[in-house]
Amino acid sequence: MAPPIKTVAVLVANPALSSILSMTLAGASSLRVRPFDTQIALMTYLHLAPAHLVVADFDSVPSRADRLADDLHHDRAIASPKLQIIALASELTAEIKMASIHAGIDEIIMKPMSPRYLVERVLARLATTPTLPERRAARQKDWSRFGDNVVPLFRQPEAVL
Repeated sequence: MAPPIKTVAVLVANPALSSILSMTLAGASSLRVRPFDTQIALMTYLHLAPAHLVVADFDSVPSRADRLADDLHHDRAIASPKLQIIALASELTAEIKMASIHAGIDEIIMKPMSPRYLVERVLARLATTPTLPERRAARQKDWSRFGDNVVPLFRQPEAVL
């Protein structure tokens, strides 16, 4: 039996790095990768579809990894208390370390790093992640089955869903 596919959201400041990391992560057959340009897009997606892990960047000016983690952990509409966060940092200062601890970031990976190393760390973190909570499935539909960025705007007949 194949392992269940787990969703990884990627929010990285540099578009080139984002595409490299997304393509490398997508090479793992057990991962579904969703890249995002902004924190608002990521938060909107997480309100509609579950994710298991978020890869965020400390170098992203509008949405630093610690602020994103804090927002994710305090948003009641995101019903995944087990959502793990891996942060990427170009330097590890005392401020970044304390901000990460207070925000609930699970792991920090120093840049530059091999994209394959990130895949290894993501797979290791997800190996211990339980399945998403049942209450999420009962409360909302998982819209990710409609495709990458497609959300039906009009009510569909129940037979179609």
